[in-house]
Amino acid sequence: MVSGNKIKGLEKGFVAGTDADSIVDLRSKTVLPGFINMHVHIDNESSPSRYLERFTKNDVDIAFQSTVYAKRTLLAGFTTVSDLGGSGVNIALGKAINSGVIMGPRIFTAGKAIATMGGHADPTNGVRKENMEDPGPKEGVINSPEDARKAVRQQ
Repeated sequence: MVSGNKIKGLEKGFVAGTDADSIVDLRSKTVLPGFINMHVHIDNESSPSRYLERFTKNDVDIAFQSTVYAKRTLLAGFTTVSDLGGSGVNIALGKAINSGVIMGPRIFTAGKAIATMGGHADPTNGVRKENMEDPGPKEGVINSPEDARKAVRQQ
């Protein structure tokens, strides 16, 4: 039994329902619960051009593309995801999904990723040495306990 967007109860076998009910006949289908992915970065996806796109896409491009990834994730059967840090788009994306503006899974997010310089969340990581710099706590790059506290507070 479904009420609104919540499953309120399950019945074994096929239940005919009443004239007031909307029936979805799944007798020839296999029905699974929504999957949960406990480690995603919903604002990007692996591809051969991913590293180049760090230089060619801006924050708005990333935001628009993340709506495609969110919908794709939901249609693959994942109704809930845990986003362990990204560009910061993931927070707004979750709000847009919750308000029904776009399709996507329920998102529990850590917000912007935080890591040491040269680590997974360093936006300059992988850049030619002469172009590398220390982006600092505002960009989620920390190199000391003080930087870590500052990054957390800024988020």
